[in-house]
Amino acid sequence: MSKFENVTLVRDVNVYFGGGVTSRTVEFADGSTKTLGVMNPGEYEFGTAKKELMEIQSGDLDVMLPDSSEWQTFKGGEAFHVPANAKFQVKVKQLTDYCCSYLD
Repeated sequence: MSKFENVTLVRDVNVYFGGGVTSRTVEFADGSTKTLGVMNPGEYEFGTAKKELMEIQSGDLDVMLPDSSEWQTFKGGEAFHVPANAKFQVKVKQLTDYCCSYLD
C-alpha cells in the first residue's frame, strides 16, 4: 500500500539514537497505528511492546531477529516480523525508508 487515506498524522517526530532513526506516527480510524521512518547507516537495537511488521520501502539492512543466530538481509520491497516484548538488532548499510505496523 503506497497511500493511506482518512488517517491522523502525529506532527511530533520520534527521534532515536541521536537522530540516526526518525519516524512519524500514523493513526487509523480503527485505532491501529503505524510509523513511517528513516534509518541512517549505523547499528541499532530496538525493543518491541507489540508484535511488529517491518516493511522496507527502500534501502538495505541486516537484521538479527530474536532467537536467531544469523543476520538476515532485507531490501526495499521486503518485510519481516518481530514478536512482542523482544529486542532485535539492525545494521543499516544505506539510508533505509520503512513502515512499521504495530499488531495485536
